[in-house]
Amino acid sequence: MEKKWWHQSVVYQIYPRSFNDTNGDGIGDLQGIIEKLDYLKELGIDVIWLSPVYKSPNDDNGYDISDYEDIMDEFGTIQDMDELISEANKKGIKIVMDLVLNHTSDEHNWFIESKKSKDNPYRDYYIWRDKPNNIKSTFSGSAWEYDETTNEYYLHLFSKKQPDLNWENEKVRNKLYNMINYWIDKGVGGFRLDVIDLVGKEIDKEILGNGAKLHEYIQEMNSQTFGKHDLLTVGETWGATPEIAKLYSNQQRNEFSMIFQFEHILLDQQEGKDKWDLKPLELKDLKKVLSKWQVELTEDDGWNSLFWNNHDLPRIISRWGNDTTEENRVLSGKMLATLLHGMKGTPYIYQGEEIGMTNVRFQSLDEYRDIESLNMYDERINEGYKHEDIMSSIYCKGRDNARTPMQWDDNINGGFTSSEPWIKLNSNYQTINVKKALQDKESIFYHYKKLIQIRKDNEVIIYGDFKLLLEDNKQVFAYLRQLDNQQILVICNFYDKEVEVNISEEKVCNPKEVMISNYSDTHLDITKLILRPYEAIMYR
Repeated sequence: MEKKWWHQSVVYQIYPRSFNDTNGDGIGDLQGIIEKLDYLKELGIDVIWLSPVYKSPNDDNGYDISDYEDIMDEFGTIQDMDELISEANKKGIKIVMDLVLNHTSDEHNWFIESKKSKDNPYRDYYIWRDKPNNIKSTFSGSAWEYDETTNEYYLHLFSKKQPDLNWENEKVRNKLYNMINYWIDKGVGGFRLDVIDLVGKEIDKEILGNGAKLHEYIQEMNSQTFGKHDLLTVGETWGATPEIAKLYSNQQRNEFSMIFQFEHILLDQQEGKDKWDLKPLELKDLKKVLSKWQVELTEDDGWNSLFWNNHDLPRIISRWGNDTTEENRVLSGKMLATLLHGMKGTPYIYQGEEIGMTNVRFQSLDEYRDIESLNMYDERINEGYKHEDIMSSIYCKGRDNARTPMQWDDNINGGFTSSEPWIKLNSNYQTINVKKALQDKESIFYHYKKLIQIRKDNEVIIYGDFKLLLEDNKQVFAYLRQLDNQQILVICNFYDKEVEVNISEEKVCNPKEVMISNYSDTHLDITKLILRPYEAIMYR
């Protein structure tokens, strides 16, 4: 197996709109990221994954691109982007761009042309039909929108302002490859590829994910673009299994470095229903899913991404942890970090995760901004759901939970902006913020910093085998990592009650050292270990 730089890297995702505003318009910008590079260097990350910053009318917060080779006015200029890449590189931090290749904005010049007539040269850049079939949009309703000019329907798997590109058209693919090479020439460190499993869709068969030509297209893209360079590439694939993941991330196949799989994210969703239809989380399910990916996807045939949060997901402390008290928030935040960062794969930290930011509960629907949540609310009200039940789902799973502004200090608007922010801050910013975290050596921030350094210093965490321990324990997630004669043991209590475990039954050697713990007085004896609420320990 060839060792890659991204095997030991830690990635930090920035949602630029909500990160740091330097010009006082209430919206984060590229200069705001440049201003905080020293903070990220202090944390210890190697890579920034930047959510889209391209020209966009912002129907879906930048995931609707009108010009792939220019920057959204609210974020700055192409010169600001060049400066960010350059300044980050000086600090040993690579910039990974977010590529949206499944669709564009309806304000992209290609689509403006495509709509003009059926014989326009750009007509076949998009997917047009004279009548719609049964495909539904992820953002509610039909995925087909009627256009009066030519009396046909175009496909949009997301918003009607996000028409899907026709990947069967070689000209489309080549235009996209040229654009990718434009960014490679600017010095980026790689790409995250949005909903990439949809680009091989077979529309008339109503097949969306994993279409017949998907991997042929990705291998072609690899050979024409990033495959010629040593870059990190990660594909977003919602329906992946370990077997499917191997198709993308086995280095012999020349596709991606890794994918994002979401099996662990779907554990609180009722079978066969929408993400808004919740069911209680069960630790046994999480253990089963995460262990399966650790064991079945080895570095010889693929690579794991490790993440709890991103711009589409709720805050992990409010989901698997406990945000009801300050003590529980800190303990459970450190516990969840320890569990994930001890595993095999490349860890991703979402902005604010490292200070333990939590979900938000806005009082009024008017305070929410996410198109997915707002569309779902209207649809469910019309179907007879109760307002309170719909809001409970939004509190739990709405995308705005991740999109409230970064909490830098306890000043007005949390130090994010000097004016009214594009979306309200979480009201807890006066107690949860970067300034407080940096002043407290026992904060979640310093726990993440230490975990990042432990990963860099211990090859067993990067390449060691994974073995699940205490498989039937309903309260504890424990596992062993082993490489040659090195062993690391991770034990995490997932709940706010004490629990006794006898780890010696698992025939694990006695620990030599507590590498990291979220309690200051953890001891080495593991024969009859009483784990305190949310206690997490990594032993050598």
